[in-house]
Amino acid sequence: MDIFNTIKDMQEKTASLRKHGKVIAFVPTMGYFHEGHLNLMREGRKRADYLIASIYVNPTQFSPTEDLNKYPRDFTRDCLLAEQVGVDAIFFPDNAAMYPQGYQTYIDVENVTRNLCGASRPGHFRGVATVCAKLFHIVQPHVTIFGKKDFQQLAVIKTMIRDLNMDVELVGLATTREEDGLAMSSRNAYLNVDERKSALSLSRSLALAKHLFESGETDGDTILQQVRQHIESYPLTTIDYAQISNIDTIEETKNVDRNTFIALAVKVGTTRLIDNYVFGDALDVPRPE
Repeated sequence: MDIFNTIKDMQEKTASLRKHGKVIAFVPTMGYFHEGHLNLMREGRKRADYLIASIYVNPTQFSPTEDLNKYPRDFTRDCLLAEQVGVDAIFFPDNAAMYPQGYQTYIDVENVTRNLCGASRPGHFRGVATVCAKLFHIVQPHVTIFGKKDFQQLAVIKTMIRDLNMDVELVGLATTREEDGLAMSSRNAYLNVDERKSALSLSRSLALAKHLFESGETDGDTILQQVRQHIESYPLTTIDYAQISNIDTIEETKNVDRNTFIALAVKVGTTRLIDNYVFGDALDVPRPE
């Protein structure tokens, strides 16, 4: 497996691949891989001749009060896992390469970032859009694969690709979950034993929302009331948001149908977790009794 630390080396490699007609798949990550990351890479392996994953903890998507410095990192472990699922190259730049002195260009994707994490984490999606645009320009992939766990992020990248006429196909894959339903996340490593139990409040409240919808409930307020009550029945939980939105515009709505999704952000202890469910989709999570 190749490891590229400089932008120049990465660009020269992908330019050569494209010149020879090779299809490039790309999975951008912040590292500390779990099975969700690896599933994205497996999908990329199916779709391309050459598969690249990036590992870069992007500082511009963290606020000064967030967990940039303690974000989990293990480059050696990540490389071993990536190689096992068929990754051909890791792009591993540093901050000086990505944001050199004097850097001043950022991308704002406006409407789809107005609520949910865009409201509770000001500037977050500006950082996400900017780093992804830079990575797409550096790696020059034909296809890029993202998970649907952060549904708003997927909408931001989709909108940016469309609006800026980027020549890359975006693929979104279903959230990968633990056996008990918890959405896989690098931040799960922060949870202690009691917090890990309370973290199940997110996925199980989504299963409750699914059950209500499939039973004929289409009033968003009614569903959200029960979802909130369920989350708050667990210790150590603090709801940041619980909202039902349109899947394309991410605008809040009270009318639930198959064009809507419910998104959650919950602090469990000091760890902020997110999860979501698109109404009408499958969700292999046990419903609370």
